[in-house]
Amino acid sequence: MKNNINTILFDLDGTLIDTNELIISTYLHTLEKYFPGKYKRQDVLPFLGPTLHEVFGAMDPERVEEMVLEYRTYNLANHDALVKEFVGVMETIETLKKKGYKLAIVTTKREDVAFKGLRLMKLDSFFDVMIAYDHVKRVKPDPEPIFLALEKLDSKPEETLMVGDNFHDVLAGKNAGTKTAGVAWTIKGREYLAKYEPDYMLENMKDLLTILGEG
Repeated sequence: MKNNINTILFDLDGTLIDTNELIISTYLHTLEKYFPGKYKRQDVLPFLGPTLHEVFGAMDPERVEEMVLEYRTYNLANHDALVKEFVGVMETIETLKKKGYKLAIVTTKREDVAFKGLRLMKLDSFFDVMIAYDHVKRVKPDPEPIFLALEKLDSKPEETLMVGDNFHDVLAGKNAGTKTAGVAWTIKGREYLAKYEPDYMLENMKDLLTILGEG
C-alpha cells in the first residue's frame, strides 16, 4: 500500500524504547514514599502517558514539585539498568532513514531524559528533530507538539504519520490532521488503544515498512 507519507513522528516511551518497567518502578517508589501502601502495580498503569505534573498535581497540588523531583532522581539513577529495546525498532528506523523519510520524536518527557534513552538505545543519530515537554505550552493530545515538529521538518499533516502507544498520541495526530498508528505492544493493551481508532495498528515496528510500501 503506497501512500503519500514522507514524515513519521514517534512517541518515545513504550513506542520506540521499552521504559515501562522503569516508569512503573519509579512511580511505585515515589508513591510509596508519599502514600505508603496505597498504590500497587496495576494502579499506576493509567499514569503512563500524562505528564508528571498532571499525575502528581491531581494527587497533592501542595507537594507536586517535591514529588516530581523525587520521581526524576530515582528515574535517572535507575534509567540505564531498566530501559530495554523493542524488537524490530532499530532495523525499521534505520531503513526509514536510509529511504529518506523525515523522522522526529514527539514526547511528553523532558528533552534531557528523552535524549538519554535515545542514546542508550543508539537511536539518536536517526532523528533530526525532537519535540519534548520543555518545548511546548500544551502537550499531547493537544496538536501543538505535532505542529511544532512539522514546522521544523517542513512537512504537512497530510503527509505525516504519528506513531504511539497511548491515546494521547492517537488523539494528538487526529487533532493535527495526520494519519495515526498505534502499537499493539502498548502496556495498556491492544484493545485499549484500538478504541481510539488509529488508522493502523502495528504488531511489530516493521509493519511500518509494509504500510509505507517499503516492505
